[in-house]
Amino acid sequence: MVVAIALRGYGPVTVAAARTGLGALSLLALALALGRPRPRWDPVLAGFVVALGLLTAALPFLLLAWGQQHVSSAFAGLAMAVLPLFLLPLAHLFVPGDRLTTRKAGGFALGLVGAMVLLGPGITAAGSGDLVALGRIACVGATICYAFGSILTRRCPEIDALWLSVLTLLVGAAALVPAMLAIEGVPGAAPPLVLGAILFLGLVPTAFAALLRVQVIRSAGPSFMTLVNYQVPVWAMLFGALILGEDLPGRFYLALALIACGLAVSQWRRGH
Repeated sequence: MVVAIALRGYGPVTVAAARTGLGALSLLALALALGRPRPRWDPVLAGFVVALGLLTAALPFLLLAWGQQHVSSAFAGLAMAVLPLFLLPLAHLFVPGDRLTTRKAGGFALGLVGAMVLLGPGITAAGSGDLVALGRIACVGATICYAFGSILTRRCPEIDALWLSVLTLLVGAAALVPAMLAIEGVPGAAPPLVLGAILFLGLVPTAFAALLRVQVIRSAGPSFMTLVNYQVPVWAMLFGALILGEDLPGRFYLALALIACGLAVSQWRRGH
């Protein structure tokens, strides 16, 4: 919802660049103020930091902001529900002990059907330049970035969680700020509501959330972290409809039901 408000005054690259830039600066100030131990660099850690900066900041922020020019905030939030399903096969391949069982595979298949319903019948028009179809693909593409990023966060060499958040956002800003200047130019003034949305995006769902995300993934694992995505669609649809006045087509509810069933099947434990 807040991204949709920020897009009223700025382009998608500017919104994404502002998120990473403000988030990186605020967390950097916090890390320095707290005197957190700085990481000892090596090529492996540097590679993880660059990959995480692209997959958990630059690419998903840009894809979501660009996609929301053409789809509702409710759709973008509903797309986030697909994340746990993408994580299932990735965790099977890259996280020891997190195997893809027959039950999980069935849940993945059911949720994938829900994702196809969410994308809608017009998705085949993406190849012909249909911006709505491309916007839908961009939002789902952001969830795929987050899925890969969650696996990499889990496997990243030992590093202070705050510094890892700082460095990944700095990488995201380093990628997005030059792109912003080249494509959309230096951002100008905007209404107070839009500026407030930009500030909120940088500090809360970027800086604060990045820090929480790293700590939870590294302590409890990527599969546990995806539990938050069970709530995202509900709140996104609620805020989009009640505050922004967005329409919620019946396809959204069917997709949410299918994805929820897929998640329930994949997470179900006998006796619970």
